[in-house]
Amino acid sequence: MQLDFEEIKKLIPQRFPFIMLDRIIELEPGKRAVAIKNVSGNDIFFLGHFPEKAVMPGATIIEAMAQAAIVLFAFGKKQGAGEAKPLYYFGSVKARFLGMVVPGDQLIIKVESVKSLPTGAFVSGEAFVGDKKVTEAELVFSVKHD
Repeated sequence: MQLDFEEIKKLIPQRFPFIMLDRIIELEPGKRAVAIKNVSGNDIFFLGHFPEKAVMPGATIIEAMAQAAIVLFAFGKKQGAGEAKPLYYFGSVKARFLGMVVPGDQLIIKVESVKSLPTGAFVSGEAFVGDKKVTEAELVFSVKHD
């Protein structure tokens, strides 16, 4: 299953300039997702990171993984009338950065559910540029039904 940018926006709470996904290219709800972020020199974070040599901040790569994980768990969830969407919050992140991501790269984000609970989830994530792994992470979320 695939999702375009507009479908992603319906599932995640983030908005410009903080949407870090352009497309979901594979989705097995509750199990795994593969997303794409086309990295552009026009991305706003490059104004300060770094003005002399643009490098995508590691925090934004982790945020892309988190947004892919939200899609992974939020897709297909039905809400009752007047019921608020659940919000997903970071509980913890353990990450390793293995390479740089620069304008012109296409970041491939892969996330997989390790364990899902009614109040949270454990997710493993990897990010690639081509065949090269640039980031790996373990993400823990809490889920709030406000």
